[in-house]
Amino acid sequence: MKNLMIRPITEGDILPHDLLLSADPSEEAIEQYLPYSTLYLAHLNDLPVAEYVLYPHNTEDIEIKNIAVDDAFQGRGIGKALLEDAVQRAIDDGYKCLLIGTSNASVGQLYLYQRQGFEISSIKMNFFTDNYPTPLYENGIQCRHMLMLTKVLKP
Repeated sequence: MKNLMIRPITEGDILPHDLLLSADPSEEAIEQYLPYSTLYLAHLNDLPVAEYVLYPHNTEDIEIKNIAVDDAFQGRGIGKALLEDAVQRAIDDGYKCLLIGTSNASVGQLYLYQRQGFEISSIKMNFFTDNYPTPLYENGIQCRHMLMLTKVLKP
């Protein structure tokens, strides 16, 4: 996408709380993984429009813990660009697998992730009902289970 710049957040940047919370409504969860992660901001003509967070599990596996595109900018290929950027950064850093998790109700995300070469690798049963105090719904479906998807990276 033209004019889309994706870069790691720097000290002078303001954390995109609204975007982070749109992908993960638990401030507690975000506070737990963010200090051990790298947050990338996507700017379109100098306006922050999207973000993703990379969290390393070990020397071989890294996970996209949070990924979001501002509602006003969805449907423009920004999500795909974020995934492509994350894949390239993971390859450049020597990781072998990139993971991403999403809800059983996130049909649009499942479609996008699989089109980008991710495959369902496991299911964390009752993840959302066990870890979030309020029921979450997406597309009229209750979020219950987390589907984990994996992309094997090829340098």
